[in-house]
Amino acid sequence: MNTIFSASSILVMPFWFLMIFLPHWRWTRRIIGSPWIIAPAALLYALLVLPDFTTILGAVFSPTLDGIQQLLATPSGATISWVHFLAFDLFVARWAFMDGQKAGISSLLVSPTLFFILMLGPFGFLLYLSVRTVVLNRRREPAPQRAGS
Repeated sequence: MNTIFSASSILVMPFWFLMIFLPHWRWTRRIIGSPWIIAPAALLYALLVLPDFTTILGAVFSPTLDGIQQLLATPSGATISWVHFLAFDLFVARWAFMDGQKAGISSLLVSPTLFFILMLGPFGFLLYLSVRTVVLNRRREPAPQRAGS
């Protein structure tokens, strides 16, 4: 399980590199444009979950703090959780990357939010939404009137 945990990040890191460091490269847009980039991490997640499917489903169907703690307190549980984070953080980052490009938000603003999505998932997502809101609201504001016009 240690090897799977350590190697799992390899499934997603190339996509993070493209979005953060090469956002304007034409191949980045083509590659990140495909939702299939999340599939390797999702497939690994499925392969890890299926052997203990009923146990995991039972724990998440009727969650208790003790039950979730027990589930996550094993090497298998921690690895499954880590791969879950990798897959969903990439999903959210892909959305933010594509949304930022569609909205014309500078990659100098989007890339740091992608870093925070990678490191702190929901916090980075809120940061992106905040940046997006500020940028789009500034565009909607009328230009200030000059005195004497």
